[in-house]
Amino acid sequence: MEPWVVSALLKTSAYPEPTSTVEVLQTHVSFLFITDTLVYKVKKPVDFGFLDFTTLDRRRFYCDEEVRLNRRLCPDIYLGVVEVRETRDGAAFCGDGKIIDYAVKMKRLPAERMLDRLLREGKVGAEDMRKIALAIAAFHQNAERGGEIDTFGSTEAIRRNWEENFQQTAEFITISLAKQDLLVIREWVNRFLTDKGELFADRIAGGFIKDCDGDIHPENICLTEKVCIFDCIEFNSRFRYGDTAADIAFLLMELDFHNRKFLADIFLEAYAGATGDRGAAQVLDFYKVYRAFVRGKVESFRLLDQQITAEAKQEARGKAIRYFRLARGYILRQTLQPTLFITCGLMGSGKTALARELAFELGVETASSDTVRKEIAAIPPQVHRKDDYGAGIYGQSFNEATYSALLNRGEKALKKGRSVVIDATFRRKSDRSSFRALAEQFKVPFVIIRTECPETIIRQRLEARAVNGEEISDGRWELFHRQRDEFETPDEEEGMLIVADCSRPIVDAVDEVLKGMRLL
Repeated sequence: MEPWVVSALLKTSAYPEPTSTVEVLQTHVSFLFITDTLVYKVKKPVDFGFLDFTTLDRRRFYCDEEVRLNRRLCPDIYLGVVEVRETRDGAAFCGDGKIIDYAVKMKRLPAERMLDRLLREGKVGAEDMRKIALAIAAFHQNAERGGEIDTFGSTEAIRRNWEENFQQTAEFITISLAKQDLLVIREWVNRFLTDKGELFADRIAGGFIKDCDGDIHPENICLTEKVCIFDCIEFNSRFRYGDTAADIAFLLMELDFHNRKFLADIFLEAYAGATGDRGAAQVLDFYKVYRAFVRGKVESFRLLDQQITAEAKQEARGKAIRYFRLARGYILRQTLQPTLFITCGLMGSGKTALARELAFELGVETASSDTVRKEIAAIPPQVHRKDDYGAGIYGQSFNEATYSALLNRGEKALKKGRSVVIDATFRRKSDRSSFRALAEQFKVPFVIIRTECPETIIRQRLEARAVNGEEISDGRWELFHRQRDEFETPDEEEGMLIVADCSRPIVDAVDEVLKGMRLL
């Protein structure tokens, strides 16, 4: 869309309805002009191979398709297709000038009820997930199936989609997608499609290949009085035709991405109960890999968009990297046996960042001494304490209580057959030995991750923490040398010892750990 058109459509006079403001948002394929009560969505004249909006006729056709298809799950929101006209005062959604484009006209949904925002604010509960699950289950049970649609559940069709993904991400290798990660994902996908062909055939025979939504994720779900799921895939039916398991895998993957696995479990149980589709579990991981990879690809496409800021591109690159690593993580999890991990390192050496990233990629539980200590002391997490070294909530009795609580959490996870990362300093061998004994009790690997970092960087981190209102840790530079002098360095006799250099990007440190465990 020409810049003059965008500028004109930011004027309130360009709209047939009264509005006090107009703002514009954009994705890699659309401009969204948001008024007080409505949204006008104009498609960009782009061609990504799988999507072609380069002609006016195509944009009109896909606007009509968008309205038709989205009325299945969100019937009251999509009002119709309107013209963008060239007038004396510029482009407008009213008047009788030359038609220069088309737009989908929608009612504006309340931003505060969007699922992605509610997730960030911690306002999504079990009942919300059940409502979403039941809405999607009802949609899937009534969705069109049979004939041509079935062919899109075949391994041949799925493989074609994957090959397209691999081709389209080639230019982002080393930018947002590591070459080694691409090889891991590609090899696993090909092996799964070859070895598990009967699973896909069973899904076709069971009637689970349908005309789905294709784009069910938190940004497209609004929890109004009714669950509104909008913005389905209209531009290419092969991304909409597919396994209902692939449709729900998008939402499940996004819940994992946002560290809300417990909500994913609630959703899946409610969905399976409503549909009776327990067999979806056999292909869900495959489709979650697919969804994470596609999400990484789409975020990478934003790096090519000349109309977004450098800051927005940096954010897109970070998200793309994270999605690609989640895709890889789903694969690595399948070879990970239940394991007890502990971090071991000085304050500011990168323990918590590494623990979080490792837990994210491997889908394992984590427990942090910083959080547990303040829970025991009944102190809000972000309230900083200025206790002297070894005093207050860092005295011996609090230390013992903290490590005891962490040991208990580790035991609970191992009893469930789950891996867990315990994030703490573990500066004393005696603290480490009790966790080693726990691992031996459950006959699981005991991995000590020794975090290292130059003191100059540690000092910078600790000084930055002191002014960060979101930081939980109370570590301070004036306490560092006391802790360093008392630190009892672990050795290989205590367990599988992996040294991670946390002065580098944290994903590189995680790779060191994964390679040390021979998962990579």
